[in-house]
Amino acid sequence: MILGGLIMAVSLWASMDWYVALPIDARADFVGRATCAKCHQNQVRQWTGSDHDRAMEIPSAETVLGDFDNGTFSRFGITTRFFRKDGKYWVNTEGPDGEFQDFEIKYTFGVRPLQQYMVEFPDGRVQVLRVSWDTRTGEWFYVTPSDVTDQRIEPGDPLHWTGIGQNWNTMCAECHSTNVKKNYDLDTDTYHTTYSEIDVSCETCHGPGSLHVGLAESRSLFWDRVHGYGLAKLKGASTEVQIDTCAPCHSRRSPVHPGFEAGNHFLNHYDPSLIHSGLYHADGQILDEVYVYGSFLQSKMFNKGVRCTDCHNPHSLTLKYEGNRLCAQCHQPGKYDSPTHHHHSDPVATQCVTCHMPTRTYMNIDDRRDHSLRVPRPDLTVKLGTPNVCNDCHKDPQETPEWATEKIRAWYGDKRPDDPHYALALHAAQQGKAEGLDLVRRLLDHRESPAIVRATAVDLLANYSTAESDRLCRQAFRDPSPLVRAAGVRAISNRSLEGFVQEIADRLEDPVRVVRSAAALRLVSLAGQPGGVPVTETLERAIAEYLAGQQLTLERGRTHINMAALSKALGKYEAAQRSLRTAIRLEPYLSAVRGELAIMMERTGGNPDEIRQLREHEIDLMERDSRLLPNNAQPHYQRGMLLYLLKREKEAIEALAEACRLGPNSFDNWLALALLCEKAQRWNIATDAIQNMHRLRPNDPVVGAMFQKLRQAAEVERKAQENNQDDNTQ
Repeated sequence: MILGGLIMAVSLWASMDWYVALPIDARADFVGRATCAKCHQNQVRQWTGSDHDRAMEIPSAETVLGDFDNGTFSRFGITTRFFRKDGKYWVNTEGPDGEFQDFEIKYTFGVRPLQQYMVEFPDGRVQVLRVSWDTRTGEWFYVTPSDVTDQRIEPGDPLHWTGIGQNWNTMCAECHSTNVKKNYDLDTDTYHTTYSEIDVSCETCHGPGSLHVGLAESRSLFWDRVHGYGLAKLKGASTEVQIDTCAPCHSRRSPVHPGFEAGNHFLNHYDPSLIHSGLYHADGQILDEVYVYGSFLQSKMFNKGVRCTDCHNPHSLTLKYEGNRLCAQCHQPGKYDSPTHHHHSDPVATQCVTCHMPTRTYMNIDDRRDHSLRVPRPDLTVKLGTPNVCNDCHKDPQETPEWATEKIRAWYGDKRPDDPHYALALHAAQQGKAEGLDLVRRLLDHRESPAIVRATAVDLLANYSTAESDRLCRQAFRDPSPLVRAAGVRAISNRSLEGFVQEIADRLEDPVRVVRSAAALRLVSLAGQPGGVPVTETLERAIAEYLAGQQLTLERGRTHINMAALSKALGKYEAAQRSLRTAIRLEPYLSAVRGELAIMMERTGGNPDEIRQLREHEIDLMERDSRLLPNNAQPHYQRGMLLYLLKREKEAIEALAEACRLGPNSFDNWLALALLCEKAQRWNIATDAIQNMHRLRPNDPVVGAMFQKLRQAAEVERKAQENNQDDNTQ
């Protein structure tokens, strides 16, 4: 009887214990790794000394790897000297005003294969020196920007070590420390940045730990039935939580909304870059510094449920196994780790990663592997000029991409496992080629195509603006992937507003914020137009979400350009002008801002002299951009349009003709040139421009109308010439 009563008491206590839970909205706070280490010594031991541990440190004899015994490095006549004084680490180099001075090293940054050094300024800016230490060779070297590899970068340039491009608060802090709060003050243009831990510590990946610690230290028999362990569920059945937790620091992305913590949905807080020209090759191989998320989303591994920790130890960051054993976790060694598969004998060439995860070098010396885990496709090199791993190694003049293509065909047969390859569709659509539209349609019909590929294809439909491209965009509104839905919202044209405005409005209720944000911007741009929508409470809520995301980067001129565009779309011209002036104050070297401000001032009756000065200054900036980016058509296009507004017709035609030469597959370039030459009655150039428009969009009604107008003009000119001849005969 006593035992029965005891059992009942224990059962009652256990039942009460199960039903007593923390409030659903209970918030966790950061507690620091010292608290975590009380129970998780092994994990902390593995983490110690890792790249996450050494992501950022206070300078000391243990942390500084570079030569600070009067070590020097010279480039373009600028000699940087590293030395120690009064127990601290210093650098003497060119400052923001062009004068040489001593700067104290406030932090070290990273550890392998390079270590960088940072200087703090009185306004709270922390700047990363470009002269860095190669930890492999023990030498100083200069980290060049990817597009300015052999030029001196002057003080005042955003890429100078004291410029915004090397600013830790904006560009680096979020991913090198834990619980970073930027705390930028727009009025004073100062930073008061804080973090709870200087490096990438436990709570960056697991989330703030106070709930977990409280639950672990409670007397409960159970973990909380509402909060579970009180941390992000990184090992759950779904791979999404873990990959989304790693993604913010391992992706090329734009912020969408503040407050991301481990376990949150990545696309509720960030908008990742798609497979666009300049960032990736047309076949999805990495080109610019895009990190790994965008390439991994392309892989069959991702779509088969592989997650980061299947290959990487999350604490030490080392691989789980060395060599081909890592891949043999899933792939049969007898089938794949053998000469019958790789057809090579060289030890490096027989490694799976050599052919399926080739490296590209960033920051001059940092080799990073492409995580799309693709099969070698030298045939795409032949067709599109994309790189291939075969010719990365085989460089003999006889070993051409065509040679490599035949080798692949002889070994593996004609059928490639990743056909139909999306590269052909993306390449054609990037250039606005007529066949691109049908290729994109077929790509979208191929449901096995990765979501990021489908999203890129949909995004490129903006190059067409036809009834068929709009149909495909509307189809994308119902895609299971939020990346694809957001791309559809962005890419659909204004050809038939009544047909899709309500469908875009429905996206304001999308469960994923990146889609809602895209829909809000699209609807705002249509407000006030025929077929547009009123600014409803739902739209206002989505706009508020968008503006909250913009608050994350108030120190950037581009942010204020975005807010100016929003204000302009809402008819708030004075607010738009204020935003543009702020953009100029923060980043005076940005082009196109003064031109837009001049347009806004014309609408509100601004001072004509100031408007002209803004446009003249803008032309100077665009000429600078043309020199800095000699193969880029965009600065010439923008300059041509601005020269037209200033009634400098001859110069405008020359600039637009250069834009067309550099960007022959841009429909907009040829359209602008054709319209201007029609107005100036430069019929030969206009005819050539319209023919190129027809080449790019043979079925576009705009092209047909322009051809008709050109024929009419030619007929008028012919009759005028005949009349002149008659007059001369008489």
